Amino acid sequence: MKHHKGIHHITVLAGDAQRNAEFYTEKLGMRLVKKSVNQDDPGTYHLFYGNQAAEPGSSLTFFPWPNAQKGEAGVGEVVNVGLQVPKGSEDYWEIRLSENDISYEVVDVFGRKALRFEDPDGLELDIVFEGKAKPEVDNVNYIVPAEHTIQGFWGARMLLTEKEHTEMLLGELFGFEEADSNSNKTLYQTDAPIGRYVIIEKAETSEYGKNGRGIVHHIAYRAENKEELDQLRQKVGKKGLGPTQIIDRHWFNSVYYRIPAGVLFEMASDDPGYTVDEEFEHLGEKLILPPWLESKRDRIEQMLPEISVATKA
Repeated sequence: MKHHKGIHHITVLAGDAQRNAEFYTEKLGMRLVKKSVNQDDPGTYHLFYGNQAAEPGSSLTFFPWPNAQKGEAGVGEVVNVGLQVPKGSEDYWEIRLSENDISYEVVDVFGRKALRFEDPDGLELDIVFEGKAKPEVDNVNYIVPAEHTIQGFWGARMLLTEKEHTEMLLGELFGFEEADSNSNKTLYQTDAPIGRYVIIEKAETSEYGKNGRGIVHHIAYRAENKEELDQLRQKVGKKGLGPTQIIDRHWFNSVYYRIPAGVLFEMASDDPGYTVDEEFEHLGEKLILPPWLESKRDRIEQMLPEISVATKA
């Protein structure tokens, strides 16, 4: 079976954890597929939202820091995250956003209708109407009906002062090919069913942003397994980009490096997946710690605020 390339996950800085969870599960209808901690700062959460099948290419994840200042997106960052919903869902989503007091504008994204709005921390989101609905997943709840629910990532837009080097990396490492362009934006795609698009927007100035909540921390691209991840890591090293060693994140293995244009890239393996430590039907219900943090569970749980999310509409 062919392995699809594309986006694996995108990780963002957030503020209040409960507000974040309510927005993505109750308002947008995504599934909380993993409730864990930031492995580099275990006193804070790492929350993973995905589609009901919890597939690579659907995980929008957050580091919530309650006291974080609001950030400002700028050059050298992912400045927009696109979420894919089936064509024919336009009326449903316009009504749903309005009923949840989410202000939006209708925009065109390379010929596709999209609704653009911000999450509670200021992350710019697009709901992009493309493709068909996925088959309904058994034994999991849908807050948004299956025929309208978020399928996973449509893509992401990076604001950069240069295009050529980043374009080369996207192509050589992850198989992205140029698909379209207009004015200062270029669209790249793979053959993945979700997470298949990346947009490079050529910045007119070199104005950098301000880190804080609502700012994308990194974007991760898919590797099939640890073996392929190591091959990609060697390619990155030969380009002089100084990748990290392979880091065991328990649900996937990761390699990080910052590209010359400024964005922090991660490469993450599809395996072993989110069900390595939870039954599929019960993903996200409990606080899950990687084995090396389990001995500190009592202390960690005392530091974390309670989070509760609705499982049905």
